[in-house]
Amino acid sequence: MRRTIVSERVSQGAFVGVSALLFVVSTAVTIVFSTSMSEIDEMPMPGGWTMSMAWMRMPGQTWVGAAGAFTSLWVVMMMAMMLPSLVPMLSRYRQAIRKAGGAAVGWLTAMAGIGYFLAWSLYGIVAFPLGAALTTLAMQQPALARAVPIAVGVVVLVAGALQFTAWKAHHLACCRQATVLDSVLQARAGSALRHGLRLGIECIRCCGALMAVLLVIGFMDVPMMTVVAAAITVERLAPAAESAARAVGVAAVAAGLFLIVRAVS
Repeated sequence: MRRTIVSERVSQGAFVGVSALLFVVSTAVTIVFSTSMSEIDEMPMPGGWTMSMAWMRMPGQTWVGAAGAFTSLWVVMMMAMMLPSLVPMLSRYRQAIRKAGGAAVGWLTAMAGIGYFLAWSLYGIVAFPLGAALTTLAMQQPALARAVPIAVGVVVLVAGALQFTAWKAHHLACCRQATVLDSVLQARAGSALRHGLRLGIECIRCCGALMAVLLVIGFMDVPMMTVVAAAITVERLAPAAESAARAVGVAAVAAGLFLIVRAVS
């Protein structure tokens, strides 16, 4: 019995250590890449804003290569932003697997984590062509480019308003509880991967709008990434989840109104 307890503590310690290491490495890589991208001159656009090079091809780069580079960087950034709120969910999964008598808990946890970030990578895969198409149109249509600052404010405003909805409350509760279905308790890699995908999809439903704010305001902007990651983490882990979500909503609505008024004036 004592040997089992010691083994579980060692396993949990290894899980926490690996998670912390992944967080540190992904954060460092994100900062390095964001710093290198900030050194590239952004394109001034009509309306007083600048276009990020993240949505454009580098010289000699194909669109497939640009999409691949964006997605790779997106996944690393997601690891840095989402690991603090993912670790508690994976801990509950580990406990459920262990209570069900499952073996290879570490391997199954890793597969669940891969499934989770696979879901977020699909979010990035969808976001890139949309962002690239919009930036291409903005370069070709000055009138559209001048409307972008207002559109950014509207996106932020809508994301803030969604924080007060029943949709947000429902999916936030699902993310916080992270129920482990009986079908997931099978000690199989496929079941763990599907569980991670389910967690990732639920998280996208819960905070995909906040991530859209990051995309429109400043993809690879470290201060903005920190703000969005902190907002997501707080509403996931704070004792009063709905109050935290509403506080984030108030801040986002205020920011959206400010951006709209500034763009109009």
